[in-house]
Amino acid sequence: MGLLTQILTLPLAPVRGTVWVLDQVLLTAEREYYDPEPVRAELAELEQQLLSGVIGDEEFDRREDELLDRLEWLEANQQRLRDHS
Repeated sequence: MGLLTQILTLPLAPVRGTVWVLDQVLLTAEREYYDPEPVRAELAELEQQLLSGVIGDEEFDRREDELLDRLEWLEANQQRLRDHS
């Protein structure tokens, strides 16, 4: 039965191939979008600005909270991607 199904659905092979390629492109785009590394780099830069006196403690705390919230969200979504891969 498997061979018969393969033969009958052969005209759909290009569609299946296109769907697979689109899934791979979407997965790659999501991995890049949910990559936490840019946020980690921004946190390190923020700390350097605090240490060099460019920003004060209050500004640092506000921006750090925003970045940590974003980092938590990104890591949760990245875990979701790993679970679905």
